[in-house]
Amino acid sequence: MTTEFIPFFIQMAIAIVIGFAFLKGAALLGPHRPNRIKHMPYESGMDPIGSARERYSVKFYLVAMIFIIFDVEIVFLFPWAASYKTFLDAGVGMGVLGVVVVFIAILAIGLVYDIKKGGLEFD
Repeated sequence: MTTEFIPFFIQMAIAIVIGFAFLKGAALLGPHRPNRIKHMPYESGMDPIGSARERYSVKFYLVAMIFIIFDVEIVFLFPWAASYKTFLDAGVGMGVLGVVVVFIAILAIGLVYDIKKGGLEFD
Protein backbone atom coordinates (compact mmCIF):
# COMPACT_ATOMS: atom_id res chain seq x y z
CA MET A 1 0.00 0.00 0.00
CA THR A 2 2.82 2.45 0.74
CA THR A 3 4.32 1.78 -2.67
CA GLU A 4 1.35 3.58 -4.22
CA PHE A 5 2.52 6.84 -2.60
CA ILE A 6 6.15 6.66 -3.78
CA PRO A 7 5.52 8.73 -6.97
CA PHE A 8 3.75 11.36 -4.85
CA PHE A 9 6.64 11.61 -2.39
CA ILE A 10 9.15 11.78 -5.25
CA GLN A 11 7.18 14.59 -6.87
CA MET A 12 6.96 16.48 -3.55
CA ALA A 13 10.71 16.07 -2.97
CA ILE A 14 11.48 17.37 -6.47
CA ALA A 15 9.16 20.37 -5.96
CA ILE A 16 10.81 21.22 -2.64
CA VAL A 17 14.32 20.90 -4.07
CA ILE A 18 13.45 23.07 -7.08
CA GLY A 19 11.83 25.70 -4.82
CA PHE A 20 14.86 25.93 -2.57
CA ALA A 21 17.20 25.93 -5.58
CA PHE A 22 15.36 28.87 -7.16
CA LEU A 23 15.38 30.84 -3.90
CA LYS A 24 19.07 30.18 -3.26
CA GLY A 25 19.95 30.90 -6.91
CA ALA A 26 18.13 34.24 -6.81
CA ALA A 27 19.92 35.18 -3.58
CA LEU A 28 23.34 34.27 -5.00
CA LEU A 29 22.97 35.51 -8.59
CA GLY A 30 20.67 38.49 -8.12
CA PRO A 31 21.86 42.06 -7.70
CA HIS A 32 22.67 43.07 -4.15
CA ARG A 33 23.11 46.83 -3.74
CA PRO A 34 21.75 47.76 -0.30
CA ASN A 35 21.43 51.35 0.79
CA ARG A 36 19.69 53.29 3.53
CA ILE A 37 16.54 54.03 1.52
CA LYS A 38 16.01 50.39 0.52
CA HIS A 39 16.12 49.31 4.15
CA MET A 40 13.45 51.80 5.26
CA PRO A 41 9.92 50.47 5.81
CA TYR A 42 7.53 51.25 2.98
CA GLU A 43 3.97 52.29 3.85
CA SER A 44 1.85 52.90 0.75
CA GLY A 45 4.16 55.51 -0.70
CA MET A 46 4.17 57.66 2.43
CA ASP A 47 7.07 58.31 4.73
CA PRO A 48 6.75 56.23 7.89
CA ILE A 49 5.66 58.20 10.92
CA GLY A 50 6.62 56.96 14.36
CA SER A 51 7.95 53.58 15.35
CA ALA A 52 7.00 50.33 13.66
CA ARG A 53 6.93 48.72 17.11
CA GLU A 54 3.76 50.42 18.34
CA ARG A 55 1.46 48.31 20.49
CA TYR A 56 -2.04 47.47 19.36
CA SER A 57 -5.02 47.78 21.63
CA VAL A 58 -6.37 44.56 23.16
CA LYS A 59 -9.72 45.40 21.55
CA PHE A 60 -8.15 44.84 18.13
CA TYR A 61 -7.28 41.26 19.09
CA LEU A 62 -10.73 40.66 20.57
CA VAL A 63 -12.46 41.81 17.38
CA ALA A 64 -10.09 39.64 15.35
CA MET A 65 -10.91 36.60 17.49
CA ILE A 66 -14.65 37.26 17.14
CA PHE A 67 -14.22 37.48 13.37
CA ILE A 68 -12.38 34.15 13.33
CA ILE A 69 -15.07 32.50 15.46
CA PHE A 70 -17.87 33.60 13.14
CA ASP A 71 -15.80 32.73 10.09
CA VAL A 72 -15.38 29.19 11.42
CA GLU A 73 -19.12 29.11 12.14
CA ILE A 74 -19.83 29.72 8.46
CA VAL A 75 -17.39 26.96 7.53
CA PHE A 76 -19.43 24.56 9.68
CA LEU A 77 -22.85 25.82 8.57
CA PHE A 78 -22.32 25.89 4.81
CA PRO A 79 -21.92 22.10 4.32
CA TRP A 80 -24.89 21.51 6.61
CA ALA A 81 -27.07 23.88 4.59
CA ALA A 82 -25.92 22.31 1.33
CA SER A 83 -26.85 18.80 2.48
CA TYR A 84 -29.95 19.55 4.58
CA LYS A 85 -32.32 18.12 1.94
CA THR A 86 -30.40 14.84 2.11
CA PHE A 87 -30.87 14.81 5.88
CA LEU A 88 -34.60 15.41 5.45
CA ASP A 89 -34.88 12.54 2.97
CA ALA A 90 -33.04 10.24 5.40
CA GLY A 91 -35.45 11.14 8.21
CA VAL A 92 -32.89 12.78 10.52
CA GLY A 93 -33.44 16.36 9.37
CA MET A 94 -35.10 17.63 12.55
CA GLY A 95 -32.40 16.16 14.79
CA VAL A 96 -29.67 17.78 12.73
CA LEU A 97 -31.64 21.04 12.70
CA GLY A 98 -31.80 20.91 16.50
CA VAL A 99 -28.04 20.48 16.78
CA VAL A 100 -27.43 23.41 14.43
CA VAL A 101 -29.89 25.61 16.35
CA VAL A 102 -28.03 24.82 19.60
CA PHE A 103 -24.72 25.63 17.86
CA ILE A 104 -26.02 28.99 16.61
CA ALA A 105 -27.60 29.75 20.00
CA ILE A 106 -24.28 29.23 21.80
CA LEU A 107 -22.55 31.58 19.36
CA ALA A 108 -25.37 34.14 19.65
CA ILE A 109 -25.13 34.08 23.46
CA GLY A 110 -21.38 34.68 23.16
CA LEU A 111 -21.97 37.59 20.79
CA VAL A 112 -24.58 39.17 23.07
CA TYR A 113 -22.20 38.78 26.03
CA ASP A 114 -19.41 40.44 24.04
CA ILE A 115 -21.67 43.33 23.01
CA LYS A 116 -22.83 43.86 26.62
CA LYS A 117 -19.20 43.90 27.83
CA GLY A 118 -18.37 46.54 25.18
CA GLY A 119 -16.01 44.38 23.19
CA LEU A 120 -17.07 45.94 19.88
CA GLU A 121 -16.95 49.58 21.00
CA PHE A 122 -13.95 51.70 20.08
CA ASP A 123 -13.05 55.14 21.43
